[in-house]
Amino acid sequence: MTTRKRSFWTWGFEADEPTEAQRAEFAARYSKRVGHEIKPPPIPKIDDIALRASRVAVPSKLSDWISTDKFDRVVHTYGGHGLELLAAMRGRFDNPPDAVAHPRTEDELEATLEWCQDKGHVAIPYGGGTSVVWGVNVPAQTDAAVTIDLDGLNRVIEVDETSRAARIQAGMLGPDLEDYLRPLGFTLRHFPQSFPWSTLGGWIATRSGGHYATNHTHIDDFVESVRMLTPAGWWESRRLPGSGAGPSPDRLVIGSEGTLGIISEAWMRIQKRPTFRATAGVLFDAWPVAFEATRRVVQAKLWPANLRLLDPTEAGRAAGLDGTQAILIIGFESSDVPQGAFVREAVAIARDAGGKIDDAAIRISDGSGEVTGRGGAVGAWRDSFIGVNAGLTNGLGLLSDTFETAITWDKWPEFDRVVRERVGRALKEVLGDSAMLSCRFTHVYTDGPAPYYSFSGDAALGSELEQWREIKAAASEAVIAAGGTITHHHAVGRMHRPGYDKQRPELFAAALRAVKTRLDPRGILNPGVLID
Repeated sequence: MTTRKRSFWTWGFEADEPTEAQRAEFAARYSKRVGHEIKPPPIPKIDDIALRASRVAVPSKLSDWISTDKFDRVVHTYGGHGLELLAAMRGRFDNPPDAVAHPRTEDELEATLEWCQDKGHVAIPYGGGTSVVWGVNVPAQTDAAVTIDLDGLNRVIEVDETSRAARIQAGMLGPDLEDYLRPLGFTLRHFPQSFPWSTLGGWIATRSGGHYATNHTHIDDFVESVRMLTPAGWWESRRLPGSGAGPSPDRLVIGSEGTLGIISEAWMRIQKRPTFRATAGVLFDAWPVAFEATRRVVQAKLWPANLRLLDPTEAGRAAGLDGTQAILIIGFESSDVPQGAFVREAVAIARDAGGKIDDAAIRISDGSGEVTGRGGAVGAWRDSFIGVNAGLTNGLGLLSDTFETAITWDKWPEFDRVVRERVGRALKEVLGDSAMLSCRFTHVYTDGPAPYYSFSGDAALGSELEQWREIKAAASEAVIAAGGTITHHHAVGRMHRPGYDKQRPELFAAALRAVKTRLDPRGILNPGVLID
């Protein structure tokens, strides 16, 4: 399985880092846009980074898998949010973990957590480190913290081909999992944008959402049972296809974000790999017409694998259109059933609602392996979606970020108006005329969409964090005030705690605190995330 070193200053591994030539080329293009020369900042060398001395003494019996190595501590200081990576690029690592554990067995995981419990060290499960909500950071005012990285627990233990399920260790990365399942003819079919660098345990802990837009898309849909170590002992559910026996123990684990325990493995539902595919990109001259068409398609319950709606700004930025039209990307796939009839039905509904597409632009593969999602606006959007690299843009003064939510269809038009007005005003005040705000639907449900807003603009070098805070506060306030969820699939972390505290019922918060107290009496697991 993957043993490559993670990058400490951009997403992914060292092999994913952009070259100096690529960074210079992007900086030159950006300089032309802003009208003055901007050079990419130099990347610090590990030896030159000032790092606080470790505050823990690792027992010799644990030293085979627990390290205070400088590189290990540096690379586990931050998650994947752009401002964290910007701090890393500038050599700022003010609050690193004091040690990093890489347990290779459950016995070593037990010994690690027992040591943290005895000493009162904060324990932070790391997953793949792709959190964009400050979910893997050492909290401020912590006496000592140990990051626990399960990259040594990265195997498929068992595959039940009859029931179509696999028992998988939590530290397994997405590509490694798919590489294992592919020769068997199976797939987990869970592909978040962080897929190349994120882990099964991280997906479960954060209630990850894959990029499929309807039907089975959230990690919740795939979990059959979970095994998790808590300071109070092991938590493991019975493996069942379904159960009506009280509240589900799995549901309490899914989305717990490392606050209740450390997920070590799970039985996951797997599927046959798809062989039949169909794709279409339907254009709309008006945004309200486009989202009404999307509602009609999803409520027809055809269950397209992809039903991704891009507003005109997003379609211009990411799909190569002229900025005046929205595009609805429709995709179907199946391992057993031809998809031509389904895509034609979806296209017919979209056309009836005002959409435009030539018959020749509907791409259908009959199982021969023909690629359907490449070329044109659909292909351009796909390439932009999977080709993002923070290492190209960071440090140049370009401030960009996203926020996502979900809302019911009846509230959606007013919700969109409120969010665009309030966030647009904040963007204008903070970033001026360079500010841009766009929206796409990442997921759609019969009862509502999951809008994903992107914003960007030219920030003042050195003031990016302060400017971002103003915009983010306006976005979070607008989302909650208009009735949406503070997060749809990016998790809560520490970033979204204020909004989450307003969203959840207080009695539920009290119940969650009681569970936390029972499972983690010393409060060592990821404090400040979800609850205090």
